[in-house]
Amino acid sequence: MKIKKILNNNAVIVTDENEEKIAIGGGIAFQKKKNDIVNRSKIEKLFVLKENERFQQLLLKIPEEHFSLSEEIISHAEESLGTRLNDHIHIALTDHLSFAIERIQDGIYLKNKLLPEIKILYKQEFEIGLWAIKHIEKKTNIQMPIDEAAYIALHIHTAKLQTGDMKQTLRQTAIIGEMVQTIRDFLNIEIDEDDFSYQRLVTHLRFAISRISSGEPHIMDDEMLTMIQKKFPTSFKCATTVAGHLAQHFDINLPHHELGYISLHIERLRKR
Repeated sequence: MKIKKILNNNAVIVTDENEEKIAIGGGIAFQKKKNDIVNRSKIEKLFVLKENERFQQLLLKIPEEHFSLSEEIISHAEESLGTRLNDHIHIALTDHLSFAIERIQDGIYLKNKLLPEIKILYKQEFEIGLWAIKHIEKKTNIQMPIDEAAYIALHIHTAKLQTGDMKQTLRQTAIIGEMVQTIRDFLNIEIDEDDFSYQRLVTHLRFAISRISSGEPHIMDDEMLTMIQKKFPTSFKCATTVAGHLAQHFDINLPHHELGYISLHIERLRKR
């Protein structure tokens, strides 16, 4: 396995079995030059990246420290999740992380409006995000806000899906955020984001959206649905308002039976 191009001290392009691959490892390119043999014991990750050229351009414009931090976070994520992430994460997270560090050094902090939903929907990924911002502070003395843990969690979740699409992940999370906001506005209440009823509601909304996408909606007995309408009229009307908002703004149609389940979660939240 020979070095074809050195990207930085920790990343090189190699020729392996007549195929170009990216090899990553601490100090893998130290005192090396083109056509040198790579020490396989130094290789931590070896993969073919479709966006090879974009990856090279990214590494040329960011500090090597940012790349190292990103790779350490990716390794921690893969170990924590027990799965290999989509190779695109090496571009997506590195690019985001480097820009975020530069922003924060310039005193620019971006709020993540989806933070409450991300904490619940992607709990394991969010824990990785929290580890990441502490790791960055430990290595760079730069304090990153909790909002950045949520952004990192989105990147990790998307990469975990292998065929994941960040736009789709953001869209689904944003839709759930709007559903919760519609419930807040309708009931005119403040919601405790640590409340178990709120967490169950958000989780149910996520699976409701997923079921509709896959064509597998919840089915509820008609008598049960009628009873819910009569017993919890405010919560059912709230669920109907949520459904109307989804249909109008996202072209998503909640089945009538799904409204019954959502009504039960809203009622539990309302009583709290």
